[in-house]
Amino acid sequence: MSSIDYDLTQIRAFAFDVDGVLSPSTIPLGSDGYPRRMVNIKDGYALQLAVKKGYKIAIITGGISEAVKVRFSSLGIADIFMGSSKKLPILKSWMEKEGLRPEEVAFMGDDIPDLPCLRHVGLPCAPFDACAECLATAHYVSKFSGGYGCGRDILEQTMKAQGKWMDDAEAFGW
Repeated sequence: MSSIDYDLTQIRAFAFDVDGVLSPSTIPLGSDGYPRRMVNIKDGYALQLAVKKGYKIAIITGGISEAVKVRFSSLGIADIFMGSSKKLPILKSWMEKEGLRPEEVAFMGDDIPDLPCLRHVGLPCAPFDACAECLATAHYVSKFSGGYGCGRDILEQTMKAQGKWMDDAEAFGW
């Protein structure tokens, strides 16, 4: 049973911010001045499974990091947009390229730059610790904070609603 009050059978695609969503919002800085990001292994498992199950996944982040690109590419995600100071045009272009209608897309964001994307999709989602404006805009607020499983939360609930979670041997591996 899903805790998301939305017809999850419509969802064909997910787009995620990174910092504050797939990574905690507190980021240590390296001695070189570049941020180091932590990622959640359970988010990673769900992301790679979603790709295998045919969902479209996009990463849209303002940050620029080779580590972010390597991490999400290794999970099978091809659409990684970094340095995105304005995220909505990127989201719209990606949706058009993939033939997606807003009601088929879930977007998860946690801060002010994510608001236009949250307002554009059918299922706007936010981690538990998102800013007040994102929490007010989100149709679904995960019980998990950014970097601590909020991505897995929406992916797992959607795949369960569509009968694609642990439905074959492929689900039990990376």
